[in-house]
Amino acid sequence: MKKVVIYHNPRCSKSRQTLEILQQKDLDITIVKYLETPPSADELDRILDMLAKQPREVMRKNEKEYKENDMANENLSRSELIALMHKFPKVIERPIVVSNGKAAIGRPPESVLEII
Repeated sequence: MKKVVIYHNPRCSKSRQTLEILQQKDLDITIVKYLETPPSADELDRILDMLAKQPREVMRKNEKEYKENDMANENLSRSELIALMHKFPKVIERPIVVSNGKAAIGRPPESVLEII
């Protein structure tokens, strides 16, 4: 059985739809409610590498925390942005699914089928 991790926000419709798609498959699913248990900076760094994206590409720029903590500041390094994502997980795009050394963002939810 293939292992899958979903960084999930139950209040988000796309996250719920993505989880539903995963539950319809024969998978060993670990659900991480990332707002309660944010991924570590190291985990975020690995996830970004798997996604082949930079931090700002997976940040929700309209969130209050993004604006209040000056995350648009171009002088912030990758590691500083990752530290902010860990500290303020609400700015992390959702859901993120990780499986078999690959990651995908569930927008649209069906996009995660490519990695499972």
